[in-house]
Amino acid sequence: MNVALASLPAEPGQQNEDFAAASPAAAVLLDGAGVAGASTGCTHGIAWFSSTLGGLLLSTITVHPARPLADCLADSIRVVRSLHEDSCDLTYRASPTSTVVAVRAGAGALEYLVLGDSTLLLADQEGKTTAITDQRLDEVGKRLRAPVDELATGSPEHAAALAEYRDSLTGLRNRPGGFWIAGPDPQAAEHALAGTVPLDTLASVTLLSDGATRLVDSFELDTWQETLALLSSSGPTELIRRVRKVEADDPDGRRWPRGKARDDATVLQWVLS
Repeated sequence: MNVALASLPAEPGQQNEDFAAASPAAAVLLDGAGVAGASTGCTHGIAWFSSTLGGLLLSTITVHPARPLADCLADSIRVVRSLHEDSCDLTYRASPTSTVVAVRAGAGALEYLVLGDSTLLLADQEGKTTAITDQRLDEVGKRLRAPVDELATGSPEHAAALAEYRDSLTGLRNRPGGFWIAGPDPQAAEHALAGTVPLDTLASVTLLSDGATRLVDSFELDTWQETLALLSSSGPTELIRRVRKVEADDPDGRRWPRGKARDDATVLQWVLS
């Protein structure tokens, strides 16, 4: 397994709420989510949640290679819940959550699972790319965030509108007509996007948090094909550097409205050939 991994927090010295790791035949990436500056009801925090869940999930899908990825995720959510349900309020609306991307190779196929707005980018032997992203959060967000996007990122008015938007969004979390994400309820795993791809058709498998996909899905400056070419030539660190450069050129979010001027960014690329 030839893996390249890069990850940066949104700001230097700030805690990184992304988590990524790999074993010889599996990899996971999680992007922790919560309400910035608000109480989560959890004494451990968002980074603890994403890293604890990610570590357990990688262990589970490796140790139990025949168990479906969704079942492994549900098992891992149950274990994390048991670790802090006695000390934390897991019924709190802003309780920590996380996106999940997981892949596992075995028996001639790559199994995958995607939950939340992180992305799995598959490249085949012919150079074709396929991006698998759970769009439900974005679809819900587009209906709610117009007042946020009209304001300068980082301004007091933007912060107030963003807090109202996130409160509305939280009310649609893990329910029909809303979106699904890993949190206290293991049933969310049932709603993940899952599938298999013949392993011998693949050249690389890349897991990206939404902070690392901004050149494509937020700024619309690159295609997935161009992203793959950059990763192949210069690696994950260069991709994140370019994201940071564009973010710095639009600090107020006037050209590209967004909730955060900068976001945690993580890329894990697994090259198979």
